[in-house]
Amino acid sequence: MDGSDTSPDVPRPDPHVVADVAPEPRPRQPPYVSFWLRELPYVAVLILTLFGVAYASFSRQSMVGYWEFLAPVIGLLCVVIAWPHAPDQAARLRLVGTQALHWLAFLVAMNLLLLSGVASMLSPDATGLTILTLLALGTFVAGVHIQAWQICILGMVMGLGVPAVAWIERSSLLLLLAVAALAVIGLALWWGTSGKRA
Repeated sequence: MDGSDTSPDVPRPDPHVVADVAPEPRPRQPPYVSFWLRELPYVAVLILTLFGVAYASFSRQSMVGYWEFLAPVIGLLCVVIAWPHAPDQAARLRLVGTQALHWLAFLVAMNLLLLSGVASMLSPDATGLTILTLLALGTFVAGVHIQAWQICILGMVMGLGVPAVAWIERSSLLLLLAVAALAVIGLALWWGTSGKRA
């Protein structure tokens, strides 16, 4: 044995070649965070809808301009939702065209109610509720066309807002008295518990 290394030739790493280092995996978001990020546009439009219904109920204004603003917003949301599912450019153009015509038709129907001859036959409250009904119908039908159940739910919430607005307007005095009674009861309970502590 001459002391020489008899081990098989092992390829030595080239010092000039940088070894591929696997990138560190990004931390995954909790499931509820990704769920809320995915549902955020629907929640935003739902909040806008509920705000409109509540404001129309308590201000007793028709809110026509607000509902007309909300119609193209919902149309844009429908396009954004269905865009990734369109297989090609022609399908995407068809999607944009059908949504534009759909919402244009409903906007025209809303504005027909504002013509002087028609508006004179309806009270401002009835006009506002009718326009909200048209918006609810347009939203539900748009959700059916793009097969988005969230949009259908938005339409149903708007539809339920119509009788809710009418009921709140008729019973606003009753609601005001109930809130005042609850406030008085709550104040009395708080006064009694604070007196016992003292």
